[in-house]
Amino acid sequence: THKPHTVVFDLSDTRTVLNAAEEILKYLGHVDILINNAGISFRGTIVDTGLDVDKKVMETNYFGPIALTKALLPSMIKRRQGHIVAISSVQGKISIPFRSAYAASKHATQAFFDCLRAEVEQYDIDVTVVSPGYIHTNLSLNAVTADGSRYGVMDKNTAEGQTAAEVAQVVLHAVAQKKKEVLVAGLAPSLAVYLRNLFPRIFFTLMATRAKKERKAKDS
Repeated sequence: THKPHTVVFDLSDTRTVLNAAEEILKYLGHVDILINNAGISFRGTIVDTGLDVDKKVMETNYFGPIALTKALLPSMIKRRQGHIVAISSVQGKISIPFRSAYAASKHATQAFFDCLRAEVEQYDIDVTVVSPGYIHTNLSLNAVTADGSRYGVMDKNTAEGQTAAEVAQVVLHAVAQKKKEVLVAGLAPSLAVYLRNLFPRIFFTLMATRAKKERKAKDS
């Protein structure tokens, strides 16, 4: 048993991530469970978004977590024990308009940890990908926009989302049950995931309609 030990680092800065991993291993010796949970959201049109913004979101949501995972993975393999959790998103399975950078980062996260799961099963290491829908946090308030500025708006769906505590309980249960994947979302997002897989044309039409409606509302 160890006393709580806080390590502060910037996920968008690989150097600080690696330094943090080194400090964690030095203090604890090893990590039993790694939960990759930090991230940043995005709001904006693709045509108006600079590549630097796309890179910022990818650095925080994708490269940061995989850098931390890779840094801690060798010790897990050596011990043939460990559990890695990636908090992805429903948008790692579907993509909705004006969330391109965020959805891209979460699709990348889903793919990476799916690959990781297959590769480390032989070492008795578990990998769980959790895909939440809307969670009532400051994610939308702190989202980055097309020009790199802070969005600063609490979206209606986010405000009505599940609490962080509720989702945390699901994550802990998933770890205890060693589940490979968990979808934590309401009816509409869950249906959208299945619709995307089973009836993609209908899903694409719905997303195009949504994009037009949101653009019209913004311009009015």
